[in-house]
Amino acid sequence: MTQTSNRFLDDIAKLMTDAAGVAQGFGREVETAVKARAESFVADMDLVRREEVEVLRDMLAAARTENDALKSRMDALEARLVKLEGGKSDLSETLIAGDPAGPTVA
Repeated sequence: MTQTSNRFLDDIAKLMTDAAGVAQGFGREVETAVKARAESFVADMDLVRREEVEVLRDMLAAARTENDALKSRMDALEARLVKLEGGKSDLSETLIAGDPAGPTVA
């Protein structure tokens, strides 16, 4: 009876080992299927890559720097124009803006 009992336990152990192997295989199959579906979903969303975002961020920083430099230059030119126009502080009254009392600029 001892030998039969051991054989029975051996068969149950083998069955459990086989079931664990099947479960692992099934888990890998599910993981592969989910990964493929997720990759397909992301590809359909037309997302941008990190590198593209970093390039755009650098371009934006350069544009801001250039914009600040141009604003400083424009402020200096406006101050010079006010000085040349006889101290008019409102640029809408300058000859360039179309002061009715001055000559027309073509």
